[in-house]
Amino acid sequence: MKPQGQYLTPTQHKSLLRSLDDDLRLEYRRRIEIMLLADEGKSQTQICKELGCSQETARHWMTMVQIGQSHLWNGRPMGRPKKINEEYLNRLQELVSHSPRQYGYPFQRWTGQWLSKHLEKELDRRVSACHVNRLLKYMNLSTR
Repeated sequence: MKPQGQYLTPTQHKSLLRSLDDDLRLEYRRRIEIMLLADEGKSQTQICKELGCSQETARHWMTMVQIGQSHLWNGRPMGRPKKINEEYLNRLQELVSHSPRQYGYPFQRWTGQWLSKHLEKELDRRVSACHVNRLLKYMNLSTR
């Protein structure tokens, strides 16, 4: 039987180990491993070396296990929330296929700048003109 850890109850420990059995994204697996190693008494430096993670990541998840929040390992989404979704891409494609004059603009051709401004008003998502142009290129579309 496993000796009592520093922070996790036996039930919490068992729950985290069970979660490791699932087909997890690497980032989620790392969160659990950090908490389990912290519970064993490993230092931040030891954990970073063993798992190849950043000091910030190790510190954050070590703190989470220390304050009794180990159950939140999958509660935070990874990375920055996406501004570009299917609705945005579909609307961008639709706009490019029509003249800006149909939408009340005095010019004949869209630019990344104007598409960005129009979509921000319409969908309330601010995306740079440069990124709009990248999206157009990715979608094999052009403003010409």
